[in-house]
Amino acid sequence: MKSDIEIAQEAVLELIAEVAARIGIDPEDLELYGKYKAKLSEDFLKKLDGRPDGKLILVTAINPTPAGEGKTTTSVGLGEAFGQLGKRAIVALREPSLGPCFGIKGGAAGGGYAQVVPMEDLNLHFTGDFHAITSANNLLAALLDNHIQQGNELRIDTRQVVWKRCVDMNDRVLRNIVIGLGSKADGTVREDHFVITVASEIMAVLCLAEDMKDLKERLERIVVAYNLDGEPVTAGDLKAVGAMAALLKDALKPNLVQTLEHTPVLVHGGPFANIAHGCNSVRATRAALKMADYCITEAGFGADLGAEKFFDIKCRMAGLKPDAAVLVATVRALKYNGGVGKADLALENLDALKKGIVNLEKHIENLQKYGVPIVVTLNSFATDTEAEVAYVEGFCRERGCEFALSQVWEKGGQGGVALARKVLETLETKESHFKPLYEDDLGLKAKIETVAREIYGAGSVNFAPAAEKQLSRLETLGFGGLPVCMAKTQYSLSDDPALLGRPEGFELNVREVYVSAGAGFVVVLTGAVMTMPGLPKQPAAYRIDVDENGRITGLF
Repeated sequence: MKSDIEIAQEAVLELIAEVAARIGIDPEDLELYGKYKAKLSEDFLKKLDGRPDGKLILVTAINPTPAGEGKTTTSVGLGEAFGQLGKRAIVALREPSLGPCFGIKGGAAGGGYAQVVPMEDLNLHFTGDFHAITSANNLLAALLDNHIQQGNELRIDTRQVVWKRCVDMNDRVLRNIVIGLGSKADGTVREDHFVITVASEIMAVLCLAEDMKDLKERLERIVVAYNLDGEPVTAGDLKAVGAMAALLKDALKPNLVQTLEHTPVLVHGGPFANIAHGCNSVRATRAALKMADYCITEAGFGADLGAEKFFDIKCRMAGLKPDAAVLVATVRALKYNGGVGKADLALENLDALKKGIVNLEKHIENLQKYGVPIVVTLNSFATDTEAEVAYVEGFCRERGCEFALSQVWEKGGQGGVALARKVLETLETKESHFKPLYEDDLGLKAKIETVAREIYGAGSVNFAPAAEKQLSRLETLGFGGLPVCMAKTQYSLSDDPALLGRPEGFELNVREVYVSAGAGFVVVLTGAVMTMPGLPKQPAAYRIDVDENGRITGLF
């Protein structure tokens, strides 16, 4: 089988203006970035007001394993399959981060014959959105330290600076640093920190903002520090909003690209789901709903992270009501959850499958709590046996879920037709009764405990003394009505990545809590989750190269 990049580079792409024309976008409504990618203009986005919404389909998954699940591949392939059936569909995805591209996770363009192209552009610099976010984040940091240096009129307590710098790279040595060393002219000496760009609040703000006005209002509310009286100091106080918004002007516009089968795809924003809220932009999702009869979107990692935040943060804030959810699993990943080593996953093992399928069971139960109809799909591998597939299908039907096999990696849209038909049938016969997991007026601790118990299966929550103090302070400052954004390992339902399957009754450990007032949620750090990842011993960067003709190799 050819590599993803070989398949992508052999593809014949349509001019993006031709892709756009088929969904009613005139050339003057596009801002072209070369031949094959473009941004939607602000004028075009305004024209969409008043159009009816299509159906909103969320693609999510079980907890990720080294065996692979193929959530983005399924999302892309499902969009292609809708096209095979003559349906008007648009896929709405997140942009990839450079960190995992050069690290270990890989890109976010799908795989096999269910890919978004041009995949090299998408996985690398794309249209520069992440660079703009990084620049806006670090401009705010520079203005903050300059304010302190120039007399500190706002009386910022340098021991309570909470704004961090960012870079879109896995660079562990930047997690904890000291700045301002040197002479007095070099600034105030203090401890500082970096996060990866996808964990920056600017990323979350961009993805949740409705328009430029809303973006600027959100930027203004960002808490960067506390003063000597313990009161919040904001980006608005630092007079940073106008310049930050100027840097983000173009990044605020959704990006249009295509799949290998020329299905239109909006790719915009990219917060991670384990350390941020894990969804593409509200603007892109809303635009897709107005432009097509079906919008297929996804949320990061497993449903315990991505889907929970999609429902409890994005849908709550944007007033979105998903019509169905597609839950992706693989036989291999379920056997891995059942204790089978990676080297033995190709062998039939019904006992391990029965043991590991409890992970899928918990995610089904969780999605049902939101009142959304569910279709479970198995991302097919050649090593899957008829007995294994039949067992999973029966298991799903017993729990009130529709089921379909997906072969989109191998066959593109044609391999997803059975899944697309099952999704269409579900949309026609089952009504969504979507509701968030908790109410706004629930206290912050109660919200955290609700997610921990209902979604993760925890028996209790242990709040570190620092977290207790932070929660109390945030409630006092008026942030108690915000939703919570749980930062947790993606590999387990618990906060311990080694606990596979369906752990129950465990203690979830909350070590730190802080407010993202611009984004409009409270971030809760659990376990040992990092907001600045590191590189593995053998980074993916070792394999990536470019030849004398400019052709990139080794990128998946």
